[in-house]
Amino acid sequence: MTDAGYHYYEPPHDHGLPHDPLNAIIGPRPIGWISTRGGDGTINLAPYSFFNAFNYHPPIIGFSSINAKDSLRNVRETGEFVWNLTTRDLAEKMNATCAMAPYEVDEFELAGLTAAPSRQVAVPRVAESGVNFECKLTDVIQLRDHRGSPVTTWLVLGEVVAVHIRRDLLKDGVFDTFGAGIILRAGGPSAYALVAPESRFDIGRPPGVHPPAAPSRAKESSARSPQSFSSSP
Repeated sequence: MTDAGYHYYEPPHDHGLPHDPLNAIIGPRPIGWISTRGGDGTINLAPYSFFNAFNYHPPIIGFSSINAKDSLRNVRETGEFVWNLTTRDLAEKMNATCAMAPYEVDEFELAGLTAAPSRQVAVPRVAESGVNFECKLTDVIQLRDHRGSPVTTWLVLGEVVAVHIRRDLLKDGVFDTFGAGIILRAGGPSAYALVAPESRFDIGRPPGVHPPAAPSRAKESSARSPQSFSSSP
């Protein structure tokens, strides 16, 4: 296969497209709607499009702060944050919290959201959100390029120490992923995607592949040449 049918570029140079395609290709992505509290009590709420889960036991989630934003500052000061699930009914309010605002501005008030108390951390959670993860900071990692030079992006990882799930989102004890109205960040400056029942399909895991059995010793012996049993001269 040749590259004739492909657009090719090297990221250190211009991609030659109207928009950087990275976000559109690696997407849609879950939204890290992160609430934090600073050492002086200042509250912040902001969405992050680089967010995901990284471990089951203990549960660890994380978000990436491109440039040193208020959320990063607050997490470093207090060691806590809360992730809040973003659903279609909250999309506009979530978007309002990404506005550039002075540090002292409370985005809960800016977006008309209710700050509910958490149980294990001092950071408030979004009461209107159907799921909240209370988190304790585990790592703040400054990313580097392949030459080892630091870049102005920090990966913030936290252990989930408490979970709130609205009961109507549980169907027979199972979280209703396709009925919760979850939205994801897609490419471009304004594109989002909705997780809906019609977008679901299922694929079972393939059976395990076992290595071929080692030959038995009897087969090994019969396969040896007569010279292997001759006595030394």
